Amino acid sequence: MALLENIQTNHATFLENLSHRFLDEQRKCSLQKFEEKGFPTKKDEEYKYTNLREITEKNYNFFPKEAHHISKEQIAELHLGEEHFDWIVFVNGQLHKELSKISIENVELLSFNFALNDPKHKDVFDQYFNKIADENLAFTNLNTAYCKMGFFLKVPKNVVIEKPIHVFYISQNQDENTIYNTRNLLIAEEGSKIEVIESHHNFDDTFVLTNSVTEIFTHQNAKADWHKIQNDSNSSYLIDHTFAKQERDSLTTVNTFSFGGKLVRNNLDFIHNGENINSFMNGITIINDEQLVDHHTAVHHKTPHCESYQNYKGIYKGKSQGVFNGKVFVDKIAQKTNAYQQNNNILLDEGASIDTKPQLEIFADDVKCSHGCTVGQLNEDSLFYLRARGISKQKAMGMLLFAFANDAMENIDIEPLKVKISKLIAEKLEVDISFEDVFL
Repeated sequence: MALLENIQTNHATFLENLSHRFLDEQRKCSLQKFEEKGFPTKKDEEYKYTNLREITEKNYNFFPKEAHHISKEQIAELHLGEEHFDWIVFVNGQLHKELSKISIENVELLSFNFALNDPKHKDVFDQYFNKIADENLAFTNLNTAYCKMGFFLKVPKNVVIEKPIHVFYISQNQDENTIYNTRNLLIAEEGSKIEVIESHHNFDDTFVLTNSVTEIFTHQNAKADWHKIQNDSNSSYLIDHTFAKQERDSLTTVNTFSFGGKLVRNNLDFIHNGENINSFMNGITIINDEQLVDHHTAVHHKTPHCESYQNYKGIYKGKSQGVFNGKVFVDKIAQKTNAYQQNNNILLDEGASIDTKPQLEIFADDVKCSHGCTVGQLNEDSLFYLRARGISKQKAMGMLLFAFANDAMENIDIEPLKVKISKLIAEKLEVDISFEDVFL
């Protein structure tokens, strides 16, 4: 595997180029764990339906060129219409303040590399870094071995951030295939509130592999929402692992909107560590051609009186492939758990496919847990009903498919984000229909 050789030969040089060295031993240990297991293959149950050979057989540059020619106008085209938002822009792995807008106060918002190099944050890293990321996973170990790009955000006790923060990861001006090991760390302290939007954009024809790991710590009575917009080019691969640990009376949401990228793998892992916790995971996938999007989710109910909701909708065209594997684990102590899991899919073409496997492992006896999945096509009766009222077939299909996907957006309280997702749905379905008025 070309990528495996790249990983092994570049690590010593990577360490030598770092200013901070307190993580060296941990990085070497993570690399060793990765080498022992190697990349997952289709023989591994968790990757049974996702072939990574297309990714792993390519060579990648581990040291992206920093030079770029991204303009503010190009950044503006990527916005959601969020003139009242804050945003931070990373280009080729580097934070660019001149392209960013940060107006919030009373929070620690830093590039991950800067935080690593700041002695004042060493105690925070000792407490939080790599504490909930699964060390048995190949890509999380690879990320730990190589990470320095991404951002660090700590929201102090009882601080409410009213403005969502949109984080842009942009790759441009790379003349060879490039890998980014992006690391994000979010700490929402007691009583705080924060919303983050994350998007990735490859401006080159060369391939980009983004291996991203995010750790979210939501403390008592805090609220943290993370929205992922995945609408990159067909020369982009994304392996994303997000881990969230919640304390009592907290609420955490991760919404994943997958519309682009050649191969996308999303892993979500929620850990409950207190009572009265609410966790929400929603996803909308609309892909075409030979794209693949794989969603793997897990919720670990370890305490009583908690709730989790998983709602994933998929629309597949051409020869695209979807995968959904959702897990809910309920420990014996976790009585009064309420867990909901649903995956509904529509196949628009004969060449499209979906492999779906919702799972429950329940060891408590006083719970309400449900799971289910559906795979089908558009309802012909509903389509006929709309066409009988003078609506074109294409527009009628668009209306039905939007209605199908809409309930996965119900808990989004950022209006521009709702409008953006509705526009992307219309664009991907190739229908001339406007949904701006839907939310008025």
